[in-house]
Amino acid sequence: MPAQEQVPEQQPASSAIWAFIIRFKPYLTSLAIIAVFALTAFAIYHLTSEVRYDEVETALLSTSWTSILLAIVFTGLSFVALICYDVNAIDYIGKKLPLPTVAITAFSAYAIGNTAGFGALSGGAIRFRAYSRLGLNPGEIGRIIAFVTLSFGLGLLAVTALSLLMVAPRVASIVGLDPLWLRVGAVVIVGIMVALFVVARGERTVSIGWLRLRLPDTRTASRQFLVSALDIAATATALYVLLPDTHVGWPSFFAIFATAVGLGVLSHVPAGLGVFETVMIAGLGNAIDIDTLLGSLVLYRIIYHVLPLMLATVLLVASEIRQLAARPLFADIGQITVRLAPSLLSTLALIVGAMLIFSSVTPTPDDNLDFLSSILPLPIVEAAHFLSSILGLGLVVASRGIGQRLDGAWWVGIVAAFAALVLSLLKAVAVFEAMFLGVFIAVMLLSAGEFTRHASLLRMRMGPAWLSAIAIIIAGAATILFFVYRDTQYSHALWWEFEFSEEAPRSLRALLGLVLASSALAIFSLLRPVTYRPDEMGGADLEKAVAIAKKQDMADANLVRMADKHIMFSQDGNAFIMYGIQGRSWIGLTDPIGEESEMSELVWQFVETARAAGGRAAFYQVSPKLLSYCADAGLRAFKLGELAIVDLETFDLKGSRLSGLRQALNRGTRDGLAFSLLTPDEAKSVLGNLRDISDAWLAHHNTREKTFSLGSFSDEYVLSQPVAVLHKDDKIVAFATVMVTDTKQEATVDLMRFLPEAPRGAMDFLFISIMEQMRSEGYRTFNLGMAPLSGMSKRDIAPVWDWIGGTLFEHGEKFYNFKGLRAFKTKFHPKWEPRYLAVSNGAGAALALMDVTLLIGGGVRGVVGK
Repeated sequence: MPAQEQVPEQQPASSAIWAFIIRFKPYLTSLAIIAVFALTAFAIYHLTSEVRYDEVETALLSTSWTSILLAIVFTGLSFVALICYDVNAIDYIGKKLPLPTVAITAFSAYAIGNTAGFGALSGGAIRFRAYSRLGLNPGEIGRIIAFVTLSFGLGLLAVTALSLLMVAPRVASIVGLDPLWLRVGAVVIVGIMVALFVVARGERTVSIGWLRLRLPDTRTASRQFLVSALDIAATATALYVLLPDTHVGWPSFFAIFATAVGLGVLSHVPAGLGVFETVMIAGLGNAIDIDTLLGSLVLYRIIYHVLPLMLATVLLVASEIRQLAARPLFADIGQITVRLAPSLLSTLALIVGAMLIFSSVTPTPDDNLDFLSSILPLPIVEAAHFLSSILGLGLVVASRGIGQRLDGAWWVGIVAAFAALVLSLLKAVAVFEAMFLGVFIAVMLLSAGEFTRHASLLRMRMGPAWLSAIAIIIAGAATILFFVYRDTQYSHALWWEFEFSEEAPRSLRALLGLVLASSALAIFSLLRPVTYRPDEMGGADLEKAVAIAKKQDMADANLVRMADKHIMFSQDGNAFIMYGIQGRSWIGLTDPIGEESEMSELVWQFVETARAAGGRAAFYQVSPKLLSYCADAGLRAFKLGELAIVDLETFDLKGSRLSGLRQALNRGTRDGLAFSLLTPDEAKSVLGNLRDISDAWLAHHNTREKTFSLGSFSDEYVLSQPVAVLHKDDKIVAFATVMVTDTKQEATVDLMRFLPEAPRGAMDFLFISIMEQMRSEGYRTFNLGMAPLSGMSKRDIAPVWDWIGGTLFEHGEKFYNFKGLRAFKTKFHPKWEPRYLAVSNGAGAALALMDVTLLIGGGVRGVVGK
């Protein structure tokens, strides 16, 4: 058969489906969340078919102040238990931190996580920001986040199962299931929990095939179970006291409540909105008037979600102002600017926007409407009602930019909130709404100094997660509208009815405006052309980057001279990121190079550019000082190993501490080795010899040139920096390219090549000679490079990433000389500093690391063929 007619090999259907799922996972996940919410909204609408809005409003207003105060008390008790999650986690990793700071941090993290959903991410950003200030490293903070997340999930599961064992018949009669099946399921869950509890008394690591589970000890597990029980019980009671007198006992109610919370968490819908309400209505609708239950659920949402969020905002503002007041330079109140976590400000903007949207589809109290009709013309009220809904959508959209500290988003948020505050009084005399907007405006004004990122809000691309959140809010507004006006007969004439008393048409027009605006936003975001990959580095860019690299401290910045990477400059042009692209991964190498004041903005710029191009942003071999910027941009840190740094100011071969190095130097001298450091001009005359040595070294090791994080032999690169050479009998037998900067803070080497016949110990002699030479020239430190997978935690509570890395370090010698490399560097008595891979999540870390390997090896062929 001719070549052009050959039928290509068919890919298995399962592989094609799996590839499709992986490629479009964010979109499929978002669609699944929207579908879950749509189904629950449909279920709520039908479950409440006999309920009317006026009845819910009456039930809400008839709730006594005593019940409201009790609900607030139990909400406070629940948050005390939630704070204990963090206290136990910090104790579990063996650290001591100030209790007031831990309490404020945990309270704020849960206030945001409970409201925004995805608590491990939204609350995790708060924890990272606060605990890193207290000296915890990223690994320890990651273990705290994992501890509190798993503790809540397991605690909720265990408490629900135990409660079902006690009240299965009552719950079965309410939800219409066989009590036997409820008890069987509960027994299975309790049995698994007891087994884990017993196993934890002895060996705390359980192996199931390749999976290793690290269990907490019995004391920690018991304490955490009690905390979980207190948390869920207090939360349930906060809602229970808001209900009217009912024959449903607290144990039965508790079991249904715990189930509703668990399903809400599993749905990934923000705050479990709709899912929680559906389960509660389905479970209690036969025992409690649904209109009363709905009123209690609305009040519960305000008390348990909105009130803590507002209090967290006030606490963090007060904490920041107190820190500012303690500084000597604090002169007057006009200088106050606070540093609130972006996730807090973003969540607050999201809630305010949703509040405006929901209020646009609910009727105005009759007394307020009568008052407005006596002082304002109808067109002003109609316009205020319609525009406030659009402003609400604007705040929802701006909330993403606020989380990224865009100055444009700050202005949009401030202007929209000011306008909405005025319109809230004009459309409905909504005092509570105006107060909420006032708090938001005050917090934004106090935090104005944080919004220094000069990025366009219009260029910001809304991803699937944010589009699904907007879709859920709009769908929620539609559900509320259909519920409120379910008795209103639809006709086309409704769209054109303009009367003070006709509120259904007003809400219908507001919803139409929201749907049109949000649809335009979704189309704009989804159909925007993908950004093309950047061009290769040009000569002018290379010269500019080299000039920046010379004026900073990090010697590895000279890898930019290889010209094999892309460069992204900061907006002011005083810093840059050198990065490579492999597959979907955009991988920045080391910390950004240049002015430290521009690093935060540059990290955001890199992450957003990668995402706009459909890529995965990652940073390879970054230092701890960059991790706070990475966390703000939504990246997690995974330890890669440790960097060996020698203090040249204390590097002295005369003492006993470095006697082994002194002996190696003396042995090399006896073998006839002679060291010299050549300038680029001097190296030109021996360039042919250096190339021969490089080719012989590559052939001897059966390998090929590397790229990205390592240099490769090219005339331009070798001659761009000093070259250290070793002579034996007037013949060069080894060389190393030396990387330095004008600040003389650090020196390091890149290419290290030697002839097969070079004396044993030649590389030791070369390293020692280079360090002594650099010390004599006034350099302060010498970078020996990273020992991969070195320093991974071996504690039982270490993350899976550390366990895998530690195992490879201990038993992976056939893949790489991990221990040997660490041992070689240890001879120089260096200071070890951790280096990290920063990427969006654990799966992303594995994929990014694979892509880094391909970049360094020059593609699949380079990796497979060495």
